Amino acid sequence: MMTSFFDQFMSPIFLGIPLMALAFTLPWLLFPSPAPRWLNNRLLTLQSWFINRFTAQLLAPMNVGGHKWALILTSLMIFLITLNMLGLLPYTYTPTTQLSLNMGLAVPLWLATVLIGLRNQPTAALGHLLPEGTPGPLIPVLIIIETISLFIRPLALGVRLTANLTAGHLLMQLIATAAFVLLTIMPAVAGATAVVLLLLTILEVAVAMIQAYVFVLLMSLYLQENV
Repeated sequence: MMTSFFDQFMSPIFLGIPLMALAFTLPWLLFPSPAPRWLNNRLLTLQSWFINRFTAQLLAPMNVGGHKWALILTSLMIFLITLNMLGLLPYTYTPTTQLSLNMGLAVPLWLATVLIGLRNQPTAALGHLLPEGTPGPLIPVLIIIETISLFIRPLALGVRLTANLTAGHLLMQLIATAAFVLLTIMPAVAGATAVVLLLLTILEVAVAMIQAYVFVLLMSLYLQENV
């Protein structure tokens, strides 16, 4: 039983070929492309409005140097939201439940922000490792602590996204299994369990969107410190 619960997080394979690449490319095929006409349809208008609002809110606290990351951060946000939402459909696979994928997204972007800070303002970037006014005996300890906290940032990004999505999927499967088992024994309890499952599904939809937003928001905050 425990093995079957975690089977949903295994990478799908067809004829010995991993389907992870298909799961990556499918989200981009679902979004409509801009038309050459002057007036767009309602779907394109809603998509453009959402992208413009998100980009404006994300880049508002940054200076002009951070605006170069608008395309990367917005694309990452849409990509993560689409993967998380598609993973809530029955008999689908959620790539963002894999820690390797989330770390593969978090580490390069975090490293890029650190390198940008060291290149543009090395004094300020290194100054974050030692707060101003620190007593002399505490300087070595604080440098070690701040260095560890700096390197743990990408790990926190990847683990947060993986843990929240994995816990939600496991809880949904547990409640769905309980409702199916109780259907013939106690139909009333099974109905109440189904209602709880419906509410949990709505909560997971919100979690899927919020976790994608938190991932990109924290990455933008790391970028803001270094530009």
